[in-house]
Parts: sequence; structure tokens; C-alpha cells
Amino acid sequence: MPQEINISDEDIRYAEKLLLPLGKEFDDERKNFIRNLNNIDLQAVPGSGKTTALLAKLVILERKLPFSDGSGILVLSHTNAAIDEIKEKIQKHSPKLFLYPNFVGTIQSFVDEFLAIPIYNLGFRKKLNWIDTERYQEELVKLFNIIAWNEDYDQPTKWFYQRHINRATSEANNNNNLKKEICKKLIENEVRGLYFDFITKEIKNINGDVLLRDKTNKKFIGLKTIIVEVLKKGIMSYDYAYHFGELYLHKIPAIKQILQKRFPFVFVDEMQDMDTHQYNLLEKIFYNEGNSISVIQRIGDKNQAIYNSVKATDVWIDRLDVLRLSGSQRLSKPIADIVKKFALHSDADFDIVGLNECVLKPHILVFENKNITNVIPFFAQIVKTYKENGILTNPDKSVKVICWNTDWKDDFASRQDEVKLRLEDYHKGFKKEKNKPKQDYDCLKDYLLYYDKNKKTLEPLRKNILSAFLKILRLENINTLDQRPYTKKKLIDFIREKEFQKLDEFNLNLYNWSIGIIKGKTYDVWNEIKAYTINFFAIFSENALSASLTFINNDPVGMPIVNEEVLENTNYYKVDGLEIEITSVHSVKGQTHCATLYLESYYHSNYESERLTPQFLGNSFNDNRVHHKSSIKMAYVGFSRPSDLLCIAIHKDRFNNLLNKIDTDVWEIIEVTNIDE
Repeated sequence: MPQEINISDEDIRYAEKLLLPLGKEFDDERKNFIRNLNNIDLQAVPGSGKTTALLAKLVILERKLPFSDGSGILVLSHTNAAIDEIKEKIQKHSPKLFLYPNFVGTIQSFVDEFLAIPIYNLGFRKKLNWIDTERYQEELVKLFNIIAWNEDYDQPTKWFYQRHINRATSEANNNNNLKKEICKKLIENEVRGLYFDFITKEIKNINGDVLLRDKTNKKFIGLKTIIVEVLKKGIMSYDYAYHFGELYLHKIPAIKQILQKRFPFVFVDEMQDMDTHQYNLLEKIFYNEGNSISVIQRIGDKNQAIYNSVKATDVWIDRLDVLRLSGSQRLSKPIADIVKKFALHSDADFDIVGLNECVLKPHILVFENKNITNVIPFFAQIVKTYKENGILTNPDKSVKVICWNTDWKDDFASRQDEVKLRLEDYHKGFKKEKNKPKQDYDCLKDYLLYYDKNKKTLEPLRKNILSAFLKILRLENINTLDQRPYTKKKLIDFIREKEFQKLDEFNLNLYNWSIGIIKGKTYDVWNEIKAYTINFFAIFSENALSASLTFINNDPVGMPIVNEEVLENTNYYKVDGLEIEITSVHSVKGQTHCATLYLESYYHSNYESERLTPQFLGNSFNDNRVHHKSSIKMAYVGFSRPSDLLCIAIHKDRFNNLLNKIDTDVWEIIEVTNIDE
């Protein structure tokens, strides 16, 4: 533990100059947190500037580095975006914080680097190549299909079939073909989440349920064999990494003390987003039932816990010492007074003080089925009018439309049911996957559609196309000489060494395909790549393509190839220079908008206005029903995004039946009409 550290008034003034607008100071709430270096929790309301307060503490501590005992500071958050924000704002001012022995990163990156990778390397005596859930699942399913009907392993598919046939029968509604497809999908989903617990020596599924524990059982032997085989290939899922972290602590308990000595100060931002296994691992290492030499400070807002699971039991249990940030620089008083009624956790010390000066009342937009598609244009006209009349205090900030449940996937019956509404019913062109590139997709075409459009270069497209070729090789079970899956670099190196002249052709194709997609010729590019895959595969094998053909040729329903310009505009509404993004509640967490429209949506048999009627009528939340708690979390996050104007769209039938006695001194009630009326 480093020598005692005191944070002075001069230290705080230094942080204020770096982080706050000229002439601004931290208030007493924030100064109390900045000075505190004990085991505490900080519960901070939306827009309270908790991240800025944390950054202030970090830039102050960085000036006191290196610590005399060679130890450092650990800063963790849930997402890369949160870590990037920290780096963007203070790395240039506090470079030592981002160097050894300190660590600033996600909880996943911490577990990977300090726990999962070391114990894997120790146990398997080889390098771990990938920590990637999709790749782990892909390999596991591929190996399972090899043993699925193997008598030596007691035909595990039969056993899985018995586990899922009742549910499949119920969902298929007497359709035998559909029953088989549903059961097949349920089996595959469970197989994807299988893992071997190296501590208890049991086969478990993704939920932690014990499936098999008798090591003489043929199915146990078969499933353990394929799981270990995937691991031997150097592939592990993200969740499995946490199990390996637990395994490290189990096998070598001294690692806890080593990490505590390395990191005497631990700061966990966005603590409410941690899942149970993440929470437990951090507590075990750095709190250790109060016996740790580390100080761990957990920072966030329990009312905004939507990233772990809106259905999960709240895992964050407060410390004895809880500090609070109650003043919201973002929210106006009218919005803050509404939002605090939608808080899941609101004890006697809870409050939200809106400090923004805007005086607009939150609006409820009442609509009917016949004008549902006019809700968003109607909202846009309201925003435009307020902007033109100078009523908005933050007119330069973004305007967004958000919804909890966005699309119906392939559920055609639900999509046609007027009683069930989701975001795509309000805005017909909405595509959920838009702007959310992943590392792995189920078909070639998706690699061409979903790339990082924020980067104005060809590189994201080139990477995606290369990733698609890598997946073809994996599906065909083509590996390097040391039996590891190809990486992008190894792929290029192999072509260079085997057939150098074809590398120029390959690189030129990558360039032309990328340009073609940018120009909106995605469909043509897709067909060109499909034709080229035969020549590409011939470089690696004399056999014909087989296992990857479905991946190459599949054209999923609801995913039409369209001109890129059209696709890019799908999730926006634009009118007279006003651009409004249409997206999910999850995607806007942490953001500040000028104006936000929250669209109520169907979830487990009813809507937010039905579950949260008491809150709309001005009462605090007091309900233990799971779906009601889910709804209150989503409403709290969604309603707390705007600084100036909050609008909520509610169907006329539900409004008339449930909210006809709503306080019109608190809410502005407006019926949606055609914008030209």
C-alpha cells in the first residue's frame, strides 16, 4: 500500500482547470467524492457528471505517481466506449496513468490479461489465440455435429432432443415440420453455451445449469472431449474467461494478494452494468469480505442497470458508506421531477435535482393505430417549432427517437398484430442491426452490409471481407500447419508464400469490392465474391467447397441488399435540416439529447403505460413483479436522456383507460394529428 495520500484544495483547483469550463468549480458533493479514498460506493443520478468527478480524482492521483512501493491504479468500466472516453479526456494530461504498473480498461480486458490467459497458458502450455464467444460457439457446434449421433458417446443428440422437445411441441402448435426446426434450434443454442467446469468437473450450460457430472457417462465424455478440443485450438468465449479467472483463484489463491498489492486503488465505473459473475469476481479479489489491502470504489447508478439484464436480480449491494451526486446538470426541473418517480431504487436519501433552466413540461403524444406512422413526424414538428421560437436551451444537441423493443425478428404473426407494437411499427424502415458491426456473421452478405461506417476509409470493409474468407476456411476446417485457425495476417502470408502472383489479384479484388460497396453496388459485389470463392479455396485445398456453401449463398429473409445510401438513412428521420436518429434505449444510455421521444412498446403481454400507470400519475415505484421492474429501468434510462424536451408516445386507448386523471400541471397532453393539419 502506498504512503497515505491527501487530496488538497490546490489539487482540486488543478483538476477544475483541466476538466471544467472557465470559471466553473466542483460543488461540495463532487469535492467530497474526489477527496474520498476509502471503500465507498458513489450513486450518481443521470447527468450528474460522475465521470468528470472520477476523472478529476484520477488526474490528481496521477500527479502522485509513481507510488513509493511500485504499485499502481486500476480503472475499470463495462464498455470500450467508456474507456475510450476516459482516454480521450485525460490521457494527454495524465500519461503516467496509462502506463505500467497502472491499468485502464474494461472488466473483460482485465480478466483476460490478468487471469484467464495466464491460467490457460499454465494449464494447456500453449498460447491462447482468441477470446471470442462467436468463434468459440462456432467451433463447438462444428465438433458437436461430428459426434451428434456417435454410438461411442451414446448419441448425445437424442438426449438433447428429450430436453427440448416439449418446448418445441408447444411453440410449434401442431406443425410437425416447425416442431423439428424449433427443436433443432433449441439444441444448437444449448450446445453453443456448453462449457466444462474445471473446478467442479461438471458439464454446464450457459445458465450455469449442471447437465452432466458422471465422468463415466458416455455423453459426458463426448461433450467434455469437444469442449477441451476447442480450448486446445486456443479459442475461449468471453464468459468462459470468467470461469478461468475463478479457476486461477481456486488453484493459486495467492493471486488475490498479488493483484491487491499491484492495485491498491481500484475504481469501477458504470458498476450497475456488471453481470453477476463480473461483480462476484471483482468482490472476491479486491474487497475480499473487507480483508483486502486494496481500496475499491464502485461508481454508477443502480437505477440504470439495463446492460447486464433488465430481468436480472440486482447484484450491486451497497457498501455501508454511500456517497451521492443528486444534482443533474442535464435535466430540467420538470423532467427531473418526472424521472425520479420512475426510479427502481428510491430510499429516503434519493433525490434528483434538475439544474438545467428549461421550463418545458414533459409531453405525452397520444396516437391511434391509423396515425402511428405520423408520431415521429409530429414530434419533429414540435421540436422545430420550439427551436424556431428559442425555447430550447440546448438546441445544438442531438434529437432522438428511442424505444425499448425494436423489431419482431422473423415473427410474422406478431408483426401483423396491431395490438403488439414495436419500433418498426412506428418507423417501417427500421433495421436493428444497422450501425452495429460485429466480428462474426451467419452469412457472407452480412459482412458486406454491416461494417463500421463511422470510419471514412476502405479499411473496415477490407477487414470484413477478409473476415468472411477466414470464416469460409474455418467452416471447411482448413487450418495452418500447426492446426490453428487462420488469422488475417497468416492468410495473406500463406497466399504470398504459396502463389505470390495471386496475392496481387486478391488485394486488387479486396480494393475493388470495397469501392463497389461504397458506391452502392453491394449486390454485384456479393455475386462477384461468391464466384471468386472457388478460386480462393483452390489455393488452400484440392477439394470442392462444401461446408461453407450455406454461409456463402444464404440470403436471410428481411435482409435485402439495397443501395448503401438508402440503408444508411433507414434509421433516421430528416426534415428541413433536422436530423433525428431512431434507435433503441440501450444504444443511448449515457447520452445527452436536446429532445427525446420515447415510444412505448409491447413486452410480455403489455406496455410501459400499463405497468407504470402509478408513476405516470405521480407515485413512486413499489412493485416486485419482474416485468414491472424491467419496464421501470428502461423508462428511467430513456426518460433521463433529454435536457429540454421529453416526449412519450402512448396509444389513445391506453391513455383514456389508465391516464385520464393525469396531472396536466406536470404533463402536456397532445393528440397526434397529420403534420399538415
